[in-house]
Amino acid sequence: MRRATGIAIVCGFVGLAVLGAQSPPSQGSGQRPRPGQGREPEWPAPTIREYKPRSTLVVAEHPVARAKFPVIDIHSHHPTPIGADGLDRVVRSMDALNLEVLVNLSGGSGERLREGLEAIRRSPHADRMALFANVDFANAGPGFGAKAAAQLEQDIKAGALGLKIYKSLGLRTRRADGARLRLDDPELSPIWDACARLGVPVLIHTAEPQAFFDPIDHANERWLELALFSDRRYQDPSFPRFEALIAERDRLFAEHPKTTFIAAHMAYHANDLARLGALLDRLPNVYTEVAAVLAELGRQPRAARAFFLKYQDRVLFGKDSYQPDEYPYYWRTLETADEYFDYYRDYHAFWKLYGLDLPDEVLRKLYYANAIALVPGLPTSRLPR
Repeated sequence: MRRATGIAIVCGFVGLAVLGAQSPPSQGSGQRPRPGQGREPEWPAPTIREYKPRSTLVVAEHPVARAKFPVIDIHSHHPTPIGADGLDRVVRSMDALNLEVLVNLSGGSGERLREGLEAIRRSPHADRMALFANVDFANAGPGFGAKAAAQLEQDIKAGALGLKIYKSLGLRTRRADGARLRLDDPELSPIWDACARLGVPVLIHTAEPQAFFDPIDHANERWLELALFSDRRYQDPSFPRFEALIAERDRLFAEHPKTTFIAAHMAYHANDLARLGALLDRLPNVYTEVAAVLAELGRQPRAARAFFLKYQDRVLFGKDSYQPDEYPYYWRTLETADEYFDYYRDYHAFWKLYGLDLPDEVLRKLYYANAIALVPGLPTSRLPR
């Protein structure tokens, strides 16, 4: 804990240097000044990217190269159609990691989707990858929902196992009249109703991390990421606020109780697990997955472990971008009790990770059993019964 505090202090001073000097926080009544307060470094301070202290902490380490149980990755992205050589390379890396099935959420629709499905079926790896369909919501107007639902039904009959909704819906997509297309727009209801009727889940990515909408100042813990990636900034008033998007999404979930929704990225409440738990308690048709939020889970191992134990039937495994060298960080965080180890992208997190040490029963559900129960048609020939 002392080391983590030290990093926060240094990063705070660096943020002040980068963003402009500000007055230090005032001391409340009865509080004595902290040691060193008001002092200035005697030599130039490192930048936020240069400060990488070498830890002197000595603790047991248990890196995990291969998942303890077979894994279905419900959240992956690959070309559609995927070439034979490309699929061969992906499957070789999957074998090393104990990844049994990848769900490619970038399946597209219509002819592209059918070509993607056929490419997988023709390959020697037909049991290793599945596709979700997509809907192009641009310029939606009267009658759009019924037409999109009819196309989606064709895509499901062709072999797609679900529907993936990208973050552009709600954030950027416009109706034909130029207005922002809201997540809970009644025009889209036929799409959600079709998924309920067909028995397929909707994996929906809503908004982005809350910090991406907050002011970009030295108090924003995603400052470096926002400084590096301009397309992750949503401070402009032309974008809806984080809470507005979440409210639209939650109304959508509640208004379609027969539709199964998988809220991507722990619904962007991995930093507030009590809020996510309340959402799952209120809406039994909602599930979630862990893609791209490992840094949030690994910094609160006790709270995260308790969450996974309580909601072990409601969480699926997902990774998002397919980077084989990053999966072992997930295995180590989920399977071990290791302390204070690195995350793989320092612009996501300045903190260290701690293992959740999940029980085998929970790991099996997280890694494959929940996905099998939720997504009919997943290839399961290589998975435990």
